Amino acid sequence: MKLKQYLEQFDINWPLLLLALLVIISAVSVIYAKHLNRNEFIQLQQLEKQRDLLNEEWGRLLLEESTWGSPSRVEQQVRSRLDMIVPKADMTVVIKR
Repeated sequence: MKLKQYLEQFDINWPLLLLALLVIISAVSVIYAKHLNRNEFIQLQQLEKQRDLLNEEWGRLLLEESTWGSPSRVEQQVRSRLDMIVPKADMTVVIKR
């Protein structure tokens, strides 16, 4: 039997078959898009968590910088480590041109 004669034995409603196939393809596409969306959302949440942790660390570093660089601390370190003092008026020399 030829293929055409074999297929003619079955009364196939081609438009309905095509429509069913398109519905199945559409359903699989929706499922795949939802899967990609969930993966992207998970990645977004991880990046937001990482951003928050980095912001916390940045705040701590700014606080530490302001503590270490405060004028009183600098003066204290200069006095203790380098034995420097604030010059008095009689120690100041003015150079005129």
